[in-house]
Amino acid sequence: MPIGQVEISAQFADRFGHLPNWIVRAPGRVNLIGEHTDYNDGFVLPMAIDRAVWIALRPRNDRIVSVYSIDYDEPGEFSLDELVTPAIKPRPSVAPPSATDGRGFMSGWIEYLKGTAWSLQEAGHRLTGWDGVLAGDVPLGAGLSSSAALEMAAARALAAAGELPWKPVEMAKLGQRAENQWVGVNCGIMDQLISAAGRAGNALLIDCRSLQTEPVPLPRGTSVVVLDTSTRRGLVNSAYNERRRQCEQAARLLDVHALRDATIERLEQSAGKMDPAVLRRARHVIAENDRTLLAADAMRRGDAVELGRLMHQSHRSLRDDYEVSSDALNAMVECASAHRSCFGARMTGAGFGGCAVALVRAEAAEDFARDTAAAYQRKTGHSPAVYVCQAADGAELL
Repeated sequence: MPIGQVEISAQFADRFGHLPNWIVRAPGRVNLIGEHTDYNDGFVLPMAIDRAVWIALRPRNDRIVSVYSIDYDEPGEFSLDELVTPAIKPRPSVAPPSATDGRGFMSGWIEYLKGTAWSLQEAGHRLTGWDGVLAGDVPLGAGLSSSAALEMAAARALAAAGELPWKPVEMAKLGQRAENQWVGVNCGIMDQLISAAGRAGNALLIDCRSLQTEPVPLPRGTSVVVLDTSTRRGLVNSAYNERRRQCEQAARLLDVHALRDATIERLEQSAGKMDPAVLRRARHVIAENDRTLLAADAMRRGDAVELGRLMHQSHRSLRDDYEVSSDALNAMVECASAHRSCFGARMTGAGFGGCAVALVRAEAAEDFARDTAAAYQRKTGHSPAVYVCQAADGAELL
């Protein structure tokens, strides 16, 4: 069902007989460019999207958090006094849907709320209980960060009930800690940070080393379209492990702390010392960092053509050098790129399935979505889901 402030408030009123004290929303995201650079201390350029997780809530006078999930049609409850440090090892993954409960969230949706509460309390925040109703329209398992949206919505709700100041970078780090140590997914900071700190009308250039952020406007007259291939990732954990090891090996051979500190010239000088696969992985990461900074410059100038060119380059690099694309993703990018209204398209997210993203002329976005979906279905037999997205604000209290 469509979700918004009115709908979640009505759902809360139906369940509890009166309006909520607060409503919070936290968005999903799509990454425009800067893929597999985050764990190499690099740059990313994501955009919060107008699909989100919503929570309507009222305070309680005890330490119980009780939430009803509309999407899962089930209640969840826990005591803030009974959250103990989990004895689990993180599963290496760039996004939870690679190893989920089959519905999108690893370990069940309530674990994301529990983990966020645990993380805030571990950081010294005093929390209080609340009753809530939860719903969202971020597609599950598509690489649009439904889990980070849930964590940041939970953090916003916990902050509201506990009368805590909202500090986006701090809350993003605590959300990342929840996913790493409670849920068990060894993700980077990008997803939580864009969900916490997104800006309407802008993407967010994030330095994954310093966590400095800069809003960068979308070129005027453009729309961002998310193209879900309706295929999901397989074997991404082992592939991610291998890519990460190869990047670390390349950094050691180049004598740098992380590939963010290397240059293409230095890589070429050291090429003879590297395994060919390691060389290709490093080439992607180094070039992708450069592309991301160039893309931000193009956006500041309003140059949609240059941004689209860099997106195409990014996809070819992810396909050929990093080798994390798939037949379905390649087909979707080909179909999107063939449309007269498309400036550029690329796979987005971890790869091996999930979504592509395209930059298109705003006045033709609906035509592009319809035509590209039809072309992709003819080419692959898969029925895609296509979303024309607006750049949204980050987590907010309404």
